[in-house]
This record gives sequence, structure tokens and C-alpha cells, in this order.
Amino acid sequence: MSVLNELTAALSSGAIDVVDLTTPLSGDTPILNLPQPLANTVGLSLTPVSNFDDAGPAWAWNDVTVGEHAGTHLDAPVHWITGKDGKSVDQIEPHRLVGPAVVIDKTAAVAQDPDFLLEPEHFEQWQQEHGSFPENCWVIFRTGWSARGGNAADFMNADDAGPHTPGVSAAGAKWLAGNASISGFGVETVGIDAGQAATLDPMFPVHSFLLGADKYGVTSLRNVDRLPVTGATLVVAPLPIVGGTGSPSRVYALVDSTAGTASEQGA
Repeated sequence: MSVLNELTAALSSGAIDVVDLTTPLSGDTPILNLPQPLANTVGLSLTPVSNFDDAGPAWAWNDVTVGEHAGTHLDAPVHWITGKDGKSVDQIEPHRLVGPAVVIDKTAAVAQDPDFLLEPEHFEQWQQEHGSFPENCWVIFRTGWSARGGNAADFMNADDAGPHTPGVSAAGAKWLAGNASISGFGVETVGIDAGQAATLDPMFPVHSFLLGADKYGVTSLRNVDRLPVTGATLVVAPLPIVGGTGSPSRVYALVDSTAGTASEQGA
């Protein structure tokens, strides 16, 4: 039996679960809201073309208006000034969008401090416990933040100082960008940077370091609590928008149904 036949059989038998990590995309899905005078993207809106009516008696379809960076979405290098000469979404090699997932679980720390930042020592400690990051991997930051996704105010968690959501320090972002094994970084929050990232040096360091190093981000993930520390395979499926700086994406994980989750494995 070939490797692909074995995979198909495992999917059919339930030995491998397909876990959907995507936030459903609607007009109510929280999106990033920048302060004035900065411009903002739009969320999702549907305009009916026909709905089993005179305009189309046997079919229904809609025109879709949506920002590239709405809901669960991919950030491509050209999204940021450090990667402006890099790849747009359509130019990212498909194999970079499928790879091993490694989960760093800081749910308990984030519950105590919503401004919690990952530092280089957190990545190094993870590797001491679980081994080196595998080739072409996606680092997934588990925070429990997706539990807030049903309420936009709770999800953004903003006050006069701006949003308070977990992320990565400048040193941590530089460490991620410098690790040759990493293809991307995924989060449960609205963006790949912390809510207070505008106060860091450089500002928005995950965007700055990762996208400038031809690495990618994916945001607004859900069901991360169903992933093991290691062993899952991530599949990120953006629209191949020509020249696109990002794209709403469906994100899946292939998970051994006998494996425990990150929290059960003591991540």
C-alpha cells in the first residue's frame, strides 16, 4: 500500500482526525480596527446575485466583499514593508503551506496576563523538552484566546491604551525569524502580533521579522486545544490572489486520533 493510500485509509477509518482550525467568516467576525487616521479593511459582506428567483430561478449565488486580512487569514511577505519585495499569496510554494505543527501552550500564563509575550527562552525550553523544531514546521501559539471569539469586545480586549492580547516579544520574533526550520506562525488572536506591539521596538516585530524572512502568519485560529504538542500536520489553504498581501484561509490539522492534546501532554 502506498503512503497516500495509507493516508486515505486512515482518514476513512477515523485513525486520523481532520480538525478545522478556522473561525467561521461572517459579517460579525471580529477584524483588526486601527486608530485614526489609519485606514481599515472591511469584513465580510454578501450581495445576492440571485436566490431561486427571476434573476436565477434554479440557483443561488452571491457577490462577496471581504478584506484580505479578515477572519482566519494568511499574512504573506508583501503585507509588510520588510517583505515588500517578497512573495504575494499566489507566489507562496504550496509545500510551505503544509507542514508539521508544533504547539506552544501558554494558556495558563495568558489567563493571568493578557499581555503575555513569548520570549526566546520559551522556544528554547520547548525544544529542550520535545526536541528541535521539525523542518518546514508551523509554530502554533496556544493561548485559549479563541474562547473569546463569540464576543468582539472580549476578543479585542481593548482600553484607552489599545488592545491587550498575547503575542511575541521583539527578541522572540527575531528568534523565530532566524530559525530555518520554521515556515510560519499561527495564533488564536486577531493578528500575529501582540495587542500592544506598537509599543515594542521595532513596532509589530512578528510582522517585521517573520514576513521579512519569507515566513508566514495565520491568525484567528480555533480548536487549537485539540492539537497535540507534536505530530499533527497543518494545512493552510489561502486563495491564490495575484498580488495579494494576504487571504482569508481555511486551516486544517491532520491529527492522530490516539494522540493526546497539548495540555494532556504537558506542553
